[in-house]
Amino acid sequence: MLDAALYGGETPAVVLTYAWDRLLIDPVPGPRGPANFTGLRLLTRSVRTVPADAAPIAPAGSTLPRLAAELSQTLALIDPHHGAEGIVRQLEEIVQYLEPDSVDLLDVGGDILARGDEPTLRSPLADALTLAACCELNFPVRLLVAGPGLDGEIPADALRERLGPVAVTLTAEHVTPVSSVLEWHPSEAAAMLAATARGARGLCEVRDAGLPVALTDDGPVVYEADLDEALDRNQLARAVLATENLHEVEQYSREICGFSEIDHERDKAGLLGSRPARPLDPEAVLRQLDEFEAAARSRGITHTTFRRLTEAFGLGGHQRLDLRALLLSSHPEQYQAPLWRLPSGA
Repeated sequence: MLDAALYGGETPAVVLTYAWDRLLIDPVPGPRGPANFTGLRLLTRSVRTVPADAAPIAPAGSTLPRLAAELSQTLALIDPHHGAEGIVRQLEEIVQYLEPDSVDLLDVGGDILARGDEPTLRSPLADALTLAACCELNFPVRLLVAGPGLDGEIPADALRERLGPVAVTLTAEHVTPVSSVLEWHPSEAAAMLAATARGARGLCEVRDAGLPVALTDDGPVVYEADLDEALDRNQLARAVLATENLHEVEQYSREICGFSEIDHERDKAGLLGSRPARPLDPEAVLRQLDEFEAAARSRGITHTTFRRLTEAFGLGGHQRLDLRALLLSSHPEQYQAPLWRLPSGA
C-alpha cells in the first residue's frame, strides 16, 4: 500500500521483512530464518528472496510465499539470528546490489518510537533490531510511522510529539490492489490500517488480551519521524547495536523491557500444544458470537478482528478462515472489510 501511495507502484519495491507470523500461523515461537524454508533465491551473499514457490519447512508456517504470489513487490527475508550486525550486512549488500533511489523503514503503530519501559509495550524486539541496523547503514534511511497507535501498544497521544510531517494519507484507492490479501492475511495492524483508509471509525478490540484500539482520522496517516532521535530514545535499539545473535538480543530485551516476546510465545505455544483441538460447531459459535458482541458493546467496542474472535472462542489458528467464512455467510452485513463490525444493539 505504501509503495503504491508514495511511488506509484510502476517499479515495485523490494520489501525486506521478517518471517514472523506469530502462533496464529506459525506454531514455532520466534522468527524464521533461511534454514526454515525451501525454495528461497539468493539475491546477495546474505539476502534471500521469497518467491511464490518457496515453502516453510514443517512444523514452521509462513504467509510470505502466498504474499509473494499475490503482490508485485519482491519480498526478501530479514534474518535476525545474527543480531543487528547481521542485518546491517544484509542492508549493506542489498543497497550495493540494487542502488536504490530511497530506503524507507516502515512501522505500523509507532512502537518503534518507544523508550522500552512502557507498560503497554508488547513486541519491541523486531522494531529495535531493525532500527539499530538502519542507523548503522551508510545510506540515508527515512523512518515512517503509519497509523499511530494502531498496534495497540503505545497510545497515539503519547506518540504525537515524536512524529514529524505527514508523508502521505492512505485512501480506499490505495487499499484496492491488496484487497484480496486482506481477506486472508492475519495482521491486525494492517487490517485496521486498511479499514481506516476505507473510512472505518470506532473502537476495535484486538489480540487474545482484547486490547481496545481507536479507529480515528489519524489511522490512515503515514508520518515521517527522525531516525536518530528514535535511536536515542529507544533503549533496546541502542543496546543491541553490536549484537551478533538473537540470544543476545533477547537477553537485552529481558533486561531493558522486562521480558522477551519470544519467551511469551514459548509459554503460549506450550499451552496451545497441550490443548485438544476443538471442532468448529456452527451453532455453538453463533451463540458465542452473540455473547461476545453483547459484552463487547458494553465496553464501547464497535469493531473487532477475526484473530480476536478466533482466540476469544477458543479455536485454533488454523480455524480462523473457517470461522470467518461462517460469520460472513450468517451475518454478511457486519463485515466492514477486513474487520468485523458489531451491531449497535437494542
